Amino acid sequence: MAAEWICRALRDGALEGEHAPALTIKDFMASPLGFDVFTHFLSHHSTNISAGKSQSRGLVLVAFSRSPSFYLDLLSKRGLPIASSHHWIRILDYYTDPLGWKDQMGQCGSATKLSYDIASICGNVKDVDSLFSLIISLGRGFVVQGKVRFCVAIDSVNEMLRYASLSSVAGLISSLRCCADQISSIFWFCHADLCEERATSTLEYMSSMVASIEPLIQFANGQRSNSENLSLLDQNFTRGKLHLRCKRRNGRVRVMFEEIHLGQSGINFTSTSFEDGVINQGLVPKVQFSLQLSEKELKDRANVVLPFEHQGNGKPVQIYDGRKSLTDSKYEVAPIPNGISDIDKESGKGEIIYFRDSEDEMPDSDEDPDDDLDI
Repeated sequence: MAAEWICRALRDGALEGEHAPALTIKDFMASPLGFDVFTHFLSHHSTNISAGKSQSRGLVLVAFSRSPSFYLDLLSKRGLPIASSHHWIRILDYYTDPLGWKDQMGQCGSATKLSYDIASICGNVKDVDSLFSLIISLGRGFVVQGKVRFCVAIDSVNEMLRYASLSSVAGLISSLRCCADQISSIFWFCHADLCEERATSTLEYMSSMVASIEPLIQFANGQRSNSENLSLLDQNFTRGKLHLRCKRRNGRVRVMFEEIHLGQSGINFTSTSFEDGVINQGLVPKVQFSLQLSEKELKDRANVVLPFEHQGNGKPVQIYDGRKSLTDSKYEVAPIPNGISDIDKESGKGEIIYFRDSEDEMPDSDEDPDDDLDI
């Protein structure tokens, strides 16, 4: 379910007047399956683009950790038409010459020796402004007529952070997201263990979706010396848990989980047994007291007599109506005076009869008692 949610969000793209959806894919040393998850979404989204089922009409891939030929072989194995790939994919090759040494020798901008001429050697990775201009210019090449959007994929933010500052990388991603009239979606991959905590926090803050690959089997540090535990930890290289956090347009956050299994045919996603109620409990802040009532506490609360409740104790409940006493039955309701007309009797209207306690009590008067005051 989580993987389908991501694929659908990348396929549908951006709405009018909103930023492009952004996905952060991160993993850890205990579960290094992040790049396989990245290539899975890259292949799936490329299939939708080539089939014309996506808002994107092209894909600009910024390659830092793998060569362009690796990605062409990957897409070819997934059954994509590589012969016509130049119509829907462009690759910026920062893998071959990340520091622009060939640029200093006058060889920058030459096409990589690939069969279909879809990649270009680029450098220097420190020049983030130049990278932004290259992405936009290559994306505009997909435009045939009318407004056409394209998708941007970055295979390693860690390589960018090795040479460029966090502020410049964050500025690049923010600028790409703001180009929603041209860019439909953007996603990237990073190793969380190789980044500073503030870097991963910044990337997650700028994302509308965060996919974390966590180990399926975890042990305390003191148990890792056990050979049996080590053999179980080896399973984390082929199995893991996908933790997806999505920011909805109404401001709410949705959390989903899926298990990951890496096989020879690729990555498989399996829904876990987490229910919505269990998932939502993860959003409740941790406090020092229990927010739930035990069975005994629920029973005690039900037995509490509230002050406005009349308890009959097995007898008919009598509510005091202000005219007679519940304990003294000799007081009866005074009969209605004869002066009341038949209409008042039929209508059920009553009157208030006031008796003075003593003769010293002054009768009610319509005169203002403060009339003589000079105010």
